[in-house]
Amino acid sequence: MVLIGIDPHKATHTAVAVDKEETALGELTVKADRHQVECLLKWAIDFPERRWAIESANGLGFLLAQQLVAAGEDVVDVPPTLAARVRVLGSGKTQKNDPNDALSTAIAALRAKRLRTVVAENHGGVLRLLADHHHDLGSLRTQAVCRLHAVVRCLIPGGTGLRLSAHRAAVVLRSVRPTNAVEAERKRMAQGFVADVRRLDAEIAASKARIVTAVAASGTSVTELYGVGPVVAAFLIGHSGDMARFANRDHYASYNATAPIEASSGPRVRHRLNPRGNRRLNHAIHVIAICQIRHPGEGRKYFDRKVAEGKTTKEALRALKRQISNAVYRQLVIDSSS
Repeated sequence: MVLIGIDPHKATHTAVAVDKEETALGELTVKADRHQVECLLKWAIDFPERRWAIESANGLGFLLAQQLVAAGEDVVDVPPTLAARVRVLGSGKTQKNDPNDALSTAIAALRAKRLRTVVAENHGGVLRLLADHHHDLGSLRTQAVCRLHAVVRCLIPGGTGLRLSAHRAAVVLRSVRPTNAVEAERKRMAQGFVADVRRLDAEIAASKARIVTAVAASGTSVTELYGVGPVVAAFLIGHSGDMARFANRDHYASYNATAPIEASSGPRVRHRLNPRGNRRLNHAIHVIAICQIRHPGEGRKYFDRKVAEGKTTKEALRALKRQISNAVYRQLVIDSSS
């Protein structure tokens, strides 16, 4: 088996082939254009038993990885940190350049026990796109509202209430009578922000409607969990991806950062909050936990039981999030096997 490591970039892709002894067998740099896959396959024809290892197959190498999979090739995703570790700890060339990066990627794939196999995009890819777009729209609306607050505060003493809608802001601005050119310009700017908020409100509503349709089309069972609506389900399905890459529910909890990190030293054994992992998944699970705590049910009972055992509210919330992670894992595994 020959491993072909690829260091992808916006303009070019560099490939290096190695054998099982980590000996370089060939090197090629191709332009990132519509002929990229054709050139790579033509060059790799001398390696009939091959596997492609692409650094960051969900990043710059995404399109190339998907094109190779569509061509029937075996492709794995190599995390950049893993390739960098091989390059830094290597006894030979450690300079950072494209050929060395591609070589490090190939060697990392050769040594690694478990790497994600790249598969063709499915309905989960649609949900991830929709969920991320919905999140971005929410961030843009928050930004527009904050700017609107800042301008209104300069026009009206004390500004307005914390929750400022486009309609409320328009009503307030109609009562403003500018006394000079500066105030007139501020009012015009505020009216522009009001228009931005209205536009984003419409886009968010349309985005949610598309998510509802896409989640229904997926036939997922994750929405059976209490607190999981269409938007949260889109994040869970889209960002979890292929469930076969998780060995068990503990592995999944580590990925979504609901599993604590051990921070023991000497005889002292302790754990701390995991700040890493997939933060979009972690946020979705957090939303589910807050929803379950606010309403009577099994989640609220579990939370109260942990508090009664002496845990703080934050510790009880983290424990509940771990249980929710296990439940989400179970449902997604059921969906993937059906």
